[in-house]
Amino acid sequence: MEWNPVYGWLVLALLLSLGELASGALLLLALGVAAALTALVTVFGLSLPWQLVSMGVFAGVLVPFAVMVIRPRFSPKGVAYGTTGTGVEKGRHYTTLLRDFDGATGIKVNGDFYRLRVLESGDTELPEGTAVTFERFEGTTALVSHPSHAAPVAPAQRKEP
Repeated sequence: MEWNPVYGWLVLALLLSLGELASGALLLLALGVAAALTALVTVFGLSLPWQLVSMGVFAGVLVPFAVMVIRPRFSPKGVAYGTTGTGVEKGRHYTTLLRDFDGATGIKVNGDFYRLRVLESGDTELPEGTAVTFERFEGTTALVSHPSHAAPVAPAQRKEP
C-alpha cells in the first residue's frame, strides 16, 4: 500500500476526533470533521496549498457552528457560561464554606470556589456557614460584606408589680 495524502488527513481527523473525548468543547470534533472533509477534497487531486485552504475554509465554518449552535444544546438548562465576574452576582447572599484540603474560607459562585475577603475588616477567615453578601471580585478573590443587620434591640425594661 502506498502512502497517500488522503490517509494523512484521515489520521489527523481521527486524532482530533479522539482528542474531543478529553475536552468536551466540540472544538476538536469540528476540526476533525474539517480534516475529514479536506481528505475528501484531496481525493480529487488538489495540491497541498489548496488542501490547506480547504481545511481553513471548513474549519472557519464548522468551528463557529459547533461552538455557537451545537454546544449550547448539550449544556444544562439555566447555566449562563461566562457570567462569573461580570457583576451579575453583586448583592447576592452566600454562605461561607471551608475548603477541605487547606481549610481556606470561601464561597461558591456558579459552582466554583473563590477565597474571600471581608471588605469592612479585611478578614480572610470566617466560620463555616457565615452569611455574607457578595460585592465584587478582586482578581480571584471574592470581596464580601456582612449582610446589614437590624439595629440591636435594647433589652426590655423589667417592671416591678
